Amino acid sequence: MGAMPVAGAAASSIPVAQPPPLPVPVLSLAITGHRTGNSEFDGQEDRIAAVVAAIFAAIASASAASPVRLHSLLADGADQLAAQAALKFGWQLVAPLPFGRALNLAINADPPTAEDARRLIAGQVPTDAATAARAAAIAALYAQAQVFELADADDSVAEKLIARLEQPGDVAAAQRYVSAVSRRVVLAGRVMIEQADVLLAVWDGAARDAPGGTGHTVAAALAAGVAVVLIDAGNPEAWSILDAVEALDSGGEIARRDAQLAAAVRAALQPSGDAADALSPLAWRPRTNVVFHGYRRIEALFGGGKPWRNLTMVHETPQAIAAGSAAPLLAALAALPGVDPAWPGRITAAVLTRFAWADGISTRFSDQYRGGMVTNFLASLTAVLAGVTYLPVLGPEWKWAFALGEFLLLAFIVLLTSQAHRGHWHDRWFETRRAAEYLRHAAFSLALGVGRPVGRWPRGTRWGRGPDWPEHHARQALREAGLPPGPITRPWLRSVLSGLLLPHLAGQRDYHLGKAERLDRVNHRLDLVSETSFRLALISVALWLLLWAGGIAGAFSASYADKTAKLFTFLGVMFPSIGGAFAGIRYFGDFDRFAAISRVSAEKLGALHRRATLLYAASEAGLDYGNVADLAHAADDVVVSEIESWQAVFAGKHFSVPV
Repeated sequence: MGAMPVAGAAASSIPVAQPPPLPVPVLSLAITGHRTGNSEFDGQEDRIAAVVAAIFAAIASASAASPVRLHSLLADGADQLAAQAALKFGWQLVAPLPFGRALNLAINADPPTAEDARRLIAGQVPTDAATAARAAAIAALYAQAQVFELADADDSVAEKLIARLEQPGDVAAAQRYVSAVSRRVVLAGRVMIEQADVLLAVWDGAARDAPGGTGHTVAAALAAGVAVVLIDAGNPEAWSILDAVEALDSGGEIARRDAQLAAAVRAALQPSGDAADALSPLAWRPRTNVVFHGYRRIEALFGGGKPWRNLTMVHETPQAIAAGSAAPLLAALAALPGVDPAWPGRITAAVLTRFAWADGISTRFSDQYRGGMVTNFLASLTAVLAGVTYLPVLGPEWKWAFALGEFLLLAFIVLLTSQAHRGHWHDRWFETRRAAEYLRHAAFSLALGVGRPVGRWPRGTRWGRGPDWPEHHARQALREAGLPPGPITRPWLRSVLSGLLLPHLAGQRDYHLGKAERLDRVNHRLDLVSETSFRLALISVALWLLLWAGGIAGAFSASYADKTAKLFTFLGVMFPSIGGAFAGIRYFGDFDRFAAISRVSAEKLGALHRRATLLYAASEAGLDYGNVADLAHAADDVVVSEIESWQAVFAGKHFSVPV
């Protein structure tokens, strides 16, 4: 997806682009905590409810008019308590369920008999009144929530539930059931953590090692960089905020909790930097500018293919991307079994249009920054040659004209460098490219409800202190698209593998392999030009010395050296200058390191493609959400790692005069 090369004639009629709106910042909360039946929770439920309400009020005040969203697994106890409180505040409720709706209701309603469990799974009312009441409470929350269902293992888990209830004394059956349920809760908890800015936890602090338990979820959230509001189930008024796993032992500072909570809300809603300025309509250009094609031309000349081909790129507009480069992706999303027909459209509006806009602006600043630096190197070379070209052909009376040309070229370099600094070309390229790349690769993750936890996004480029608006912009755009509205089944997983993940991995692998080969050629050929130029400089100096020495020795006329002195002086300046200019372009472009980065990315993507191919080739019964989600996470990690690597290369290479 992105800009496309066009012929010169075809570029004459270019549609006007309308910028997509910036995402509305949404504060995303999550809740985990003890269930009904925990002695601490049951004994302090009213106090816990009052503290949760007070914390929510503080969050509502700190978030001002920004929308707030609560993620809850809707288990009885703290999950439902917080869900009810969130609804009273008018917040959106999102329920990432470990199972499909019916099975989740059956498990959490805690039926005493296998028959009631079967009735609940079938969508019927159980005979036990207490079970029916618990089921009704969950169903009422379903009706007010956006529900995301991890239903791919429902048949297996349902069998284990029935077996446990039919054989209450069978310890092995109970263990198999608990193990299966715990694994699904861990997966749903991971989805919840990945969506959250802040996690509220009602916990007694007793155990952290039970998979899917409150302590396990708290530790996972802290490890992912999510702030945790820890509410002591036995003394809820003494709540505190934790920001590291290590703080679980020492606890948070109660005296600072209000300020810490407000700071966590601000960090989620108010990024550093100015997205509106960076993505302003004034920054958009409908196509690339030939004036700044220097870097592209170097790749064309030295990387293979037709060296003088037309390099003009027309940027795909946000309005055109759905019917253009993103059409196959949207077709794959629409083909997911049971998908809400409106959901691909939400991804278009939330993600693809914003990708197209950021990609077009980033391409412009990339050309201006990299193409401008190439222009500086070539202008510097031309200025040096202009200063001495008169020597072999004209007398000193013409030096003024060549000096004037040299002066104008040097002035041009200074002015271009000044313009690059004033326009922040380097920073704008870095920032908009990050925003675009995060969105370019998002579709397969969105189709699985997979996200990058808030603490694992890159932290800018200036030693972690750069603007973080690109990460915030992408994160909020992905949240706007939302979790898939429907059950994740095994056919859904197979369709995601075949239609989204496998094509993405193969396409990106091949892209990086081709890029590595091309950049290796560019690097080698630029190096060859530089070395050849310096060898020619050595030969030209050696030839003049031979003429001079031969004249002294009487081998031929001494006037040869005098007559050719200016020519060889010019050659002695020209060849090293050419070599230095192209060596500078090679150093600035870092083609060899970029080739290495792409090669590493291709290797990682190739390994993931092999794993995904094996998973797809297995029987549908062997498909598991956790395995497919792990592949999606790994693919996302490759993307982020590649972004961090190339930005590390260029982070210190600001636009400058070529000295």
